[in-house]
Amino acid sequence: MRFLTLIRPVPHLKSPFSNLKLLAASWSAAGGRRRASARPLRLRESPRSLRLCVIYCAGCRPQDPSLDTRTLPINDPIRFRKTAPNNMPKSAPSPANTNDAVLPAPVFEDKKHDIKIFQGDCLEILRAIPADSVDLIFADPPYFLSNNGITCHAGRMVSVNKGEWDKSRGAEANHEFNRAWLAACQRVLKPDGSIWVSGTSHVIHSVGFAMQQLEFKLLNDITWVKPNPPPNLSCRYFTHATETLIWAAKNKRSRHKFNYALMRQHNGGKQMKSVWEIFPPSAEEKRFGKHPAQKPIALLERILLASSNEGDVVLDPFLGGGTTLVTALRLRRHVLGCELSLESVTLTVRRILPELVQVEISVSRSHFSLDLFSDPMDRSFQREARARRHPQLSRLVQQERKFYFVGTTQREVIYSVEARTLEEAWQNFRNSPKALTEILFVIKTETEIYLAQ
Repeated sequence: MRFLTLIRPVPHLKSPFSNLKLLAASWSAAGGRRRASARPLRLRESPRSLRLCVIYCAGCRPQDPSLDTRTLPINDPIRFRKTAPNNMPKSAPSPANTNDAVLPAPVFEDKKHDIKIFQGDCLEILRAIPADSVDLIFADPPYFLSNNGITCHAGRMVSVNKGEWDKSRGAEANHEFNRAWLAACQRVLKPDGSIWVSGTSHVIHSVGFAMQQLEFKLLNDITWVKPNPPPNLSCRYFTHATETLIWAAKNKRSRHKFNYALMRQHNGGKQMKSVWEIFPPSAEEKRFGKHPAQKPIALLERILLASSNEGDVVLDPFLGGGTTLVTALRLRRHVLGCELSLESVTLTVRRILPELVQVEISVSRSHFSLDLFSDPMDRSFQREARARRHPQLSRLVQQERKFYFVGTTQREVIYSVEARTLEEAWQNFRNSPKALTEILFVIKTETEIYLAQ
């Protein structure tokens, strides 16, 4: 018996890859050095296309800083100060309310699963999305905490600075920015849609106040507790171990979705409280690269399961490392993502490609028979008579039961073991080096070999 695991690209992915607008990494014939070209990827529609796309995306890095800095930082008040004055009315006639904008072509699209990634300013992209078209929004905006401070990561002292996009422009400018993108999100939400926003104390109070100004309907504030927070190096504060998520409906008239029974089932038959203890992203979730503000898949799974249904449209205006997109695909939601940074878009594409690969498992058997009679003749009567005179006996000489564990991300057999029961196989897996890998399903095979006597 042979056990084969074959990975092949899904056929419908030919078109999206043909116009993927990422920088192509090419190798110079002389010297073997990589050079960047600004042309779109043009991949041949062949079984090798998927692997080539993964390689190109993994090596993609903008060599020219101007390629990734043509627009102002997303929190720069100059971008929206002209259209978002301090006395903005509650109806918020921000640029997001105009309907003459044209939605740009996505840099990545999978039409079968309704996945679209747009690169650019989220305010401009939100302005072009049709009104009342999105069921659920998850937003992880800049926290404005890049203040040249320090923190502890993996036992080392590191800077808290994440980038220019995370630097504070002052309380008033930060609040104007939060109000502008929240107004844009409110416009595209369906009448019964809802929005989740995550943040720390640096930004979440501004977000909550802006929601009140825009007359969102505040539903819950969730405290996300991190069981293993980094220690506080200054020893002058309590250890920062939580983040806050605000859940709000579009307006006071909204009849938002809440899958109460499912949440109660996930909580062991009890009502789920507003304090969630969830670990930060694991090493497995960061194997394609790290994003400084990456959220764990478990957090997004709970949010999407609680407040949306299969087939709903989910939007993330600050896509970052792509956790929302990966989770929405696994839960069969349609998803739109906006991201300004090309490097973050590349990371998202790296993470989503393995999710769009299917596993084909085939078990083949070879059977050989020996015929001792060389002359062609009808021997059916002789065989039946011989079987009646001498009943054939067989003896079991080998029996084997194996379990194969297929990973959720890798979509291949990552661990196999001989065991008597499934429980014993799981116990062996948990004691193996692959114990931290997320498992999609387990395959059991049984083999018996008999010796004819």
